[in-house]
Amino acid sequence: MDTRVLTAHFPATPRGAQLARRQAVRWMQERGHPPASDIACGVALVVGELAANAVQHGRVPGRDFGLRITADEAANHVRIEVTDAAPPPDLPPAPTPPHPEDESGRGLLLVDVLATHWGTTPHPSEGKTVWAELCL
Repeated sequence: MDTRVLTAHFPATPRGAQLARRQAVRWMQERGHPPASDIACGVALVVGELAANAVQHGRVPGRDFGLRITADEAANHVRIEVTDAAPPPDLPPAPTPPHPEDESGRGLLLVDVLATHWGTTPHPSEGKTVWAELCL
């Protein structure tokens, strides 16, 4: 069984989200998936969207967000988890189509298209994790 894990914490800032995405691409490359490969691009996009959401919607001053990526070659999937410190919403977010002229609001729609499964896991008093699984 070949399971690899990346675990890291980043500042809950736009720069932190950018660093998370870059580290994810580098980590995938170290696992034999070039940056331009479909899976590395998918991982980069999902990490970027989930990290941006953690920064924009889940930021708690003085708290970082966490990134965990698990690549399971035997199960042929990659699981991405982004954990922030904000309390979870009463209901998990559902991707909804934005107005065509909106400049944002498409992140979870992209995650929904790229991922085979995705969802949220609440952590009482510790925030939440938004996770997504992609096929290798």
